[in-house]
Amino acid sequence: MATGSNIRTFFEGRWHDGDVMVMRAADHGSWLGTTVFDGARQFDGRAPDLWAHCDRVNRSARALMITPTVSTDEMVSIVRDGLKAYDGNTAVYVRPMYWALDGGDLGIVPKEGATGFAISLEVIPMAPATHTSTLTRTRFRRPVLEDAVVDAKAGCLYPNNARMLAEARAKGFGNALVTDAMGNVAETATANIFMVRDGVVFTPIPNGTFLAGITRGRHIANLRADGVEVVEKVLTFADFEAADEVFMTGNMMKITPITAFDEVSYQHGPVARRARELYWDWAASA
Repeated sequence: MATGSNIRTFFEGRWHDGDVMVMRAADHGSWLGTTVFDGARQFDGRAPDLWAHCDRVNRSARALMITPTVSTDEMVSIVRDGLKAYDGNTAVYVRPMYWALDGGDLGIVPKEGATGFAISLEVIPMAPATHTSTLTRTRFRRPVLEDAVVDAKAGCLYPNNARMLAEARAKGFGNALVTDAMGNVAETATANIFMVRDGVVFTPIPNGTFLAGITRGRHIANLRADGVEVVEKVLTFADFEAADEVFMTGNMMKITPITAFDEVSYQHGPVARRARELYWDWAASA
């Protein structure tokens, strides 16, 4: 079942209307989970950081031993052509993806050059500026590179995220604040995480257990250019309990203020509001 509506699919060299079939039962990606994807956004007539998202899906493919077959520039061109079918102000989720078609060694290692490729465009509205969420602890943790391909945006990582999110929802919260193997905060089940204390913004330092997102990096750059101190460091649950405000960042919604972490409540604070303003201003001028 699709997440959005008014779907278009690029497959086998052309655009199709609707959510067309792209993967076969015997494809390596179907039965061994060798799939990667990325997500970009069109909204307000802009597609910010589209090139960076397309470039990352190629890097993710290589990390999962899938041979990328479409250059970043070509992928951007294909996406922009597909977006012409929508009103420029319609919020569209852009998802390029690869999967392995065949296996080589013992059928397990993806066969070089045997790659499926598609792009899905879905109309998914942006969250309103008033949208917030809540966080709770989860017993599940982020893996390390020795355990999983955490340097890729890979489909095989998401069942772990799903059980984090399901646990949080069962407890009555919107999302989960997740630690790495050492017990330090890494991200949430679906997005990167920031906190503010005494006017200084803090975010977990990338340590190889989570993707330091493209939107995360954009917010850091925007805030620093605006004169806000942003520090990447090791953070614990106790740091978040002592925070003045907390917010998530990711491609889907760009920024989501957090109003509670378990029993601790936060304001929908001024830094999150400013970060949102800065992002929309940057996107309009990019």
